[in-house]
Amino acid sequence: MPRIICIDYGLKRTGIAVTDPLKIIATGLTTIQSDKLIPFLKDYFSKEEVEKILIGEPKNWDESDTHATPLVKKIIKELKNYFPNIPIETVDERYTSKMAKDAMLQMGLKKMQRRNKALVDEIAATIMLQEYLQKF
Repeated sequence: MPRIICIDYGLKRTGIAVTDPLKIIATGLTTIQSDKLIPFLKDYFSKEEVEKILIGEPKNWDESDTHATPLVKKIIKELKNYFPNIPIETVDERYTSKMAKDAMLQMGLKKMQRRNKALVDEIAATIMLQEYLQKF
């Protein structure tokens, strides 16, 4: 059964989460350098069937674009070029980094572990994906 993958794209790092094959649970997959996203996905898609790509859309609380919105729009165009048969959907990423940091605190991670921005990005992608799953 195909999975859904979720991307928290950033200038330097990209957090990635995926569903289980039954699309019940979101799990953090990894965090990679953003310039390695397309090669990573090509490799991943050659091994796993993916039915949809979700990508976090950065917006301000008033729905206006943030400084990162053009960056995400650019990578969406690239994803559509490389993977034309996989639908891409944007999801609200507001507050997911804060929610990820709060989750890390609740998990009892030490201060140095909570400063790991790569882990924050992966957890943020997982939160976006789990929220998406809960809507459907």
